[in-house]
Amino acid sequence: MGQEIDPYAELRKRTKAYASRVIRLYTHLQQQHRFDDAAMVIGKQLLRSGTSVAANHREAKHSRSKADRIAKFQIVLQELEESALWLELLTEHEMANRDGLQQLLEETNQLIGVFIASIGTLKR
Repeated sequence: MGQEIDPYAELRKRTKAYASRVIRLYTHLQQQHRFDDAAMVIGKQLLRSGTSVAANHREAKHSRSKADRIAKFQIVLQELEESALWLELLTEHEMANRDGLQQLLEETNQLIGVFIASIGTLKR
């Protein structure tokens, strides 16, 4: 018999890996654009929203109610949408490697889909 997969644990790993990728991108931006105010402002905004995804997902595990968990997941969704905006702007203004930004944006969009579905499931 195979081990049963804990969807919460898998998503916990995935959101933490997402936060780590955002941190690495921010570090790159610091090294390459330290004198570019626009890149650093966008980078800091992305750092805040991208790491918030993992933090709020972890907090949701200890929700007091289904409504509380839905509220946390909606915060995660908002942070992902904000992160998508910053990634799009970094791409449009060619502030980092296009392929790397595109991969991170794809993961952002996949996570948005996961949390939309999760919220829908919790509401049913």
